[in-house]
Amino acid sequence: MIPFSGNPLDRASEKRVDADWIAARRRDPSSLILPMWRLQPFILGGEKSPPPVELGLLRPGLCESLAALDAPCVFLGLEGQNAMFALDISAARDPVSEGAIAGLGHFRDARAAAASLPIKDAAIMGQAKAMIDWHNRHGFCARCGEATTFEEAGYKRACPECKAEHFPRTDPVVIMVAVNSDPKLGDACLVGRNKNFPGNFYSALAGFIEPGETIEEAVRRELMEEVSVKVGKVRYHSTQPWPFPSSLMIGCIAEAQSRDFKVDGTEISDARWLDRDTAKRLIYGERMPDISVPPALAIAHHLIKAFADGEA
Repeated sequence: MIPFSGNPLDRASEKRVDADWIAARRRDPSSLILPMWRLQPFILGGEKSPPPVELGLLRPGLCESLAALDAPCVFLGLEGQNAMFALDISAARDPVSEGAIAGLGHFRDARAAAASLPIKDAAIMGQAKAMIDWHNRHGFCARCGEATTFEEAGYKRACPECKAEHFPRTDPVVIMVAVNSDPKLGDACLVGRNKNFPGNFYSALAGFIEPGETIEEAVRRELMEEVSVKVGKVRYHSTQPWPFPSSLMIGCIAEAQSRDFKVDGTEISDARWLDRDTAKRLIYGERMPDISVPPALAIAHHLIKAFADGEA
């Protein structure tokens, strides 16, 4: 399963409008709260604990004193009959040494945490991060500039001045590998190197879907813009919620009509075709001096792996 997918929670969206029910669950001893400090999730145990690590889900009463009075506390959903929340405690100066959570764990960068958490916990953490991040970015009305209020257990912000309603958004992104089959050269997939990538890192190409554009059209446009590759058939592979800050990565395989390419030189600094054997060796951990590919945390890894394994 691709990281950040497989969220096990029942989001119980019908409960969000019931303020009394939400307030009662906030106090319920069986409920769980995930503290988020500057968008970092709370992890139980020491910073050097080997994976898998455990998400720091706490009973009510342990972390609330660390939060500002107006800090967002978002209802994430139900696990069985138990409610789960994410609470922003960014107001705390040093939360691991303050209050009742001192000595219980630590806060870890969300990407690093996701690589060490069980798959279902990574998905819950991703939901929590995306939601808290959205509240941090949308404290004011985009229509009139008035401060907005927290509504519906965190899934709406309302403007008291112009009555506009604002809802969490997810930005759709296409991410794709172009593939080509040549009778003489064999099969290959195209990976690119963004100018901001470190070292010898190459990945699948990606870009935001624009208004009025289909997934297939976005794939074709991005490949033409970034590497001047013309493709025919586009096939859907899989999706990944990507909470950095809040995107849905739509993974695709695109059939390139040739292996000719020309990088744009602005966003993409280099690209190369990988034959199936090279792709497989990279995906399964072989280190090469001139190229590396994404880890299993990213959907790009799974797209390249699909090609390497003959599934794309």
